[in-house]
Amino acid sequence: MIQLGKTQCLNIVKKTDFGVYLGTEDDKVLLPKKQVPEDVEVGDALTVFVYKDSSDRLIATTNKPKIQLGGLARLKVCEVSSIGAFLDWGLEKDILLPFKEQTSKVREGQSYLVRMYEDRSKRLCVSMKVYAYLETQSPYKAGDFVSGTVFEFNQNLGAFVAVDNRYSALIPMKEIHSRINVGETVEARVANVREDGK
Repeated sequence: MIQLGKTQCLNIVKKTDFGVYLGTEDDKVLLPKKQVPEDVEVGDALTVFVYKDSSDRLIATTNKPKIQLGGLARLKVCEVSSIGAFLDWGLEKDILLPFKEQTSKVREGQSYLVRMYEDRSKRLCVSMKVYAYLETQSPYKAGDFVSGTVFEFNQNLGAFVAVDNRYSALIPMKEIHSRINVGETVEARVANVREDGK
């Protein structure tokens, strides 16, 4: 079964003048001609990423995206538009970060930690709401030096940081001595680790 937003290994089921179809006769996706390696035949397996083109049709690519469905990554804003921001995820068509999925105002040229999800229209989008998807059990202990991305800022609590873009952490407000922006990479020493690993 073809999975949207995932890298997968699919077999060639049909060759055409404009590319090859991968998958099965009943469930197939087009890999455009410019992406097809030379000397491939029906039955050969190719590793591809599946997403949707500008006409909302499933399409395959041999290019490697910077993020996959359910995954987290720091992506750079290419453009801010009336519907949200468009981020560079390594493919031809930039990915949408809708306004309602932004935890702070984003700026062109800046990078932010985002998670890829599938919206109600079955389109791939990204969200800055990553807290619930970060792990709490980290391998770090008090005194370790770590770095991560600020994904949220609270005037009362402090800066929420995704250490290694994977583990949830907090820099308390009393420890912050200069302005920290969402999307910034910060380095800090682990002061303490809570019982639940946070």
